[in-house]
Parts: sequence; C-alpha cells; structure tokens
Amino acid sequence: MLALFQTIDLALNLYTWILIASAIFSWLFAFNVINSSNQFVDAIGRFLFNVTEPVLAPIRRVMPNLGGIDISPIIVLLIIFFIRSLMWTSIYPALAG
Repeated sequence: MLALFQTIDLALNLYTWILIASAIFSWLFAFNVINSSNQFVDAIGRFLFNVTEPVLAPIRRVMPNLGGIDISPIIVLLIIFFIRSLMWTSIYPALAG
C-alpha cells in the first residue's frame, strides 16, 4: 500500500514541476524572451501545453475573467497540495493503521 501512495505522490510532485515549467515558459514566450520559431523550443512548448491544458482548461472555464491574469495554475497547485496533504495525513494512516 505504501508503494502505491509513494507512486501517486511522485506523480503529483512531477506534475507540480511541469505546471511551474509551463507557467515560466508561457511568461518567457509572452515577453518574447525565447525564440518560438526554434524547433526545439516549439517542441517543449507544445509538450507543456498538451500536458497541462487538459487540467487547466476546465478551471479557466469556471474562473471569472481577471483581466488577462491566469491563476488557474495556482489553483491546480493548491488542489495538488491539498490532495497530497490529505493522502498522507488522513487516508494513508487510516489504511495503514
């Protein structure tokens, strides 16, 4: 049972870093710091978009318009933090005990 919880925790931790990378990439792209015509940069951007957009899009639909500020990654990070905390403080001790 511990291995399952550790695997889920690792996946959530990895997705957290992917969300952070996606947010940083979008800022660099928006401020024209990176060259979007570079094939490698474009591949990274498409990967990050394809991995994060299925999770972020439903939250963006529910969120009110904040004038161009996208806080959906922050909300997803809070949800991940909540799931990880719930998993280790409530669910795992109940199943292991």
